[in-house]
Amino acid sequence: MKKGFLLILWAALLLPVWGQVSPAQNLNKHKDLPKIYDEKADAMSQIDQALDEARESGRFVICQVGGNWCPWCLRFAKFITEDEEIANVVKENFVYIHVNTSKANKNEEALRRLGNPGRFGYPVLVILDDEGRVMHIQNSSYLEEGNSYNHKKVLEFFLNWTRKAIEELK
Repeated sequence: MKKGFLLILWAALLLPVWGQVSPAQNLNKHKDLPKIYDEKADAMSQIDQALDEARESGRFVICQVGGNWCPWCLRFAKFITEDEEIANVVKENFVYIHVNTSKANKNEEALRRLGNPGRFGYPVLVILDDEGRVMHIQNSSYLEEGNSYNHKKVLEFFLNWTRKAIEELK
């Protein structure tokens, strides 16, 4: 009877996860994605440079906060660069930077400057006007679909935060 009980217990514990991907396997799926964050970058300088470029070009700044450790961060970067329509909207309207936060380089001062966006999870998108004021913090999970992102939601997000869209509200 003990063997039968142990067999049932073993099956009850393993069947729900049979065929699922382990966290280690899930991480390995993202090793082929480009590493987009400079883990040694001084994020404060990075933001200042982006703001200078934004002022010169009449665009806003978007900071994608996260790290190379974050599969969803890498997926988002790949998604917006491979989707031609979204890539064009971003290029025309924003100075887009990747602000690293990791165990090795938390960039705490920069994250405070950006309104401590990590409370929303990663990646998180922070939109700055050309004076450096935080206009919006976007939890990227609302833009997800399955194991990727939803084209319509991502495009709508970017279009709603262009300078033209903001000025039309005034």
